[in-house]
Amino acid sequence: MSKHVKEMGVLKEHLGKHQLKFTRQRELILDAFLKQEHITAEEMYHQLARKDPHLGLATIYRTLNLFCEAGLAQARHFGTQTQYDNISHKGHHDHLICTGCGKIVEFENCDIERLQEEVASRNGFTIQTHRLELYGLCSRCRQ
Repeated sequence: MSKHVKEMGVLKEHLGKHQLKFTRQRELILDAFLKQEHITAEEMYHQLARKDPHLGLATIYRTLNLFCEAGLAQARHFGTQTQYDNISHKGHHDHLICTGCGKIVEFENCDIERLQEEVASRNGFTIQTHRLELYGLCSRCRQ
């Protein structure tokens, strides 16, 4: 069913370490998730309900959280919703989030990364991790 062999392996290894099973439902959720950039559990539920009417929203939440633990996803809290960011094939990136329509744009900027390092260094910090989220209105919402 799935062509995501590497990600499947990562998930199976994580599940094995925690004595959890690799189920058909987890495979279905992973396959759908890896076709997305950002998705909420509710969006995933509506997408998959047609394929498997027995798949519950709680199962999707638990599975997306397993993906986070396995390093395949990252839960991002944009506004009032939790979006699950597919990080399986991405390096570090930041986000622009439209407060009007919820559009999310990913970007990378070496200058911003360098400035963050400079600020941290000047203040005696070593950055271990960070998240940059810029909120505003996209061009469509400004019209």
